[in-house]
Amino acid sequence: MSFGSPGYLAALLLVPVLVAAYVWWERRRRAGAEAFASPKLMPAVAPLRPGGVRRHTPALIYGIAMVALLLALAKPERTVAVPEERAAVMLVTDISGSMEATDVNPTRLQAARVASYRFLEDAPKDLRVGLVAFSDSIRAVEAPATDRAPIRDTMQRLGPQGGTATGDALDAALRSLKSRKSSSSGVETKKPPAAIVLLSDGAHTSGKDPVEVAREAKEAKIPINTIALGTDDGEIEVKRRDGSTATRPVPPDRETLDEIAETSGGRTFDANADDELAEVYEKLGSEVATKEEKQQVTGLFAGGAALLVLMGGLMSLTWFGRLP
Repeated sequence: MSFGSPGYLAALLLVPVLVAAYVWWERRRRAGAEAFASPKLMPAVAPLRPGGVRRHTPALIYGIAMVALLLALAKPERTVAVPEERAAVMLVTDISGSMEATDVNPTRLQAARVASYRFLEDAPKDLRVGLVAFSDSIRAVEAPATDRAPIRDTMQRLGPQGGTATGDALDAALRSLKSRKSSSSGVETKKPPAAIVLLSDGAHTSGKDPVEVAREAKEAKIPINTIALGTDDGEIEVKRRDGSTATRPVPPDRETLDEIAETSGGRTFDANADDELAEVYEKLGSEVATKEEKQQVTGLFAGGAALLVLMGGLMSLTWFGRLP
């Protein structure tokens, strides 16, 4: 918790002084009563009223109320996550031939589809989501928007084929995010937050160097979070020129994905199931869709102080028939 006007907190130094004054006043009152009459005659001279803890409870409550009021004057603030308007995420999804591997049930591509559908369903409604699907070339591009239906349709109709042009896909996603205007009125303001989520299961084989694109993303303050989908045991069947088939290993290229994430300021994840992948998507989407903002909670402290004063007054009237 922080304070908007911390100078008022200096008044809290008066609290020990007031406590000492209260103790001094109580001792003086007791000494005066003893001087007025013998302790044995006090019940006859002045009827006993509640003593012990109850006698000091109202004063204690008033003291706490004063502390709460001083804190209210200092304008306490708490940091909360609030929706970030115009935030955007580009899903960059590998649909190369290696996505046919069945080491992720039922296939890598189908697991990616299911996870992306869950993400689109659960992501904050104001979050703009775009898509770049790629193999050895860019197969589809959907600009960031709150309407998620085009992305679902695109993911459904595309099948695995070809190699892996990771750099070209990242470049397309980066250009799509950088082209957004800072405000709808045309006035230049702070760029809305954005991020890229790259899901890939194979090594980069053609096109631009993805690490170079990651450096451009870092300059644009757009982190690339990478997800390595699949296991080191993943294999696919490929056809030879003579018509026969052979088995080819397709382990994820974690080293390159780690370098892309680190260079751009993002993070890297491993996912070997659609539920793990969906959790990663949801976490990253929520981070981009919200921002930390300070909110004043002065009313809570002021209201608490008022309730405490009322409580102390009721106790004093009930037990002693008077207000302090």
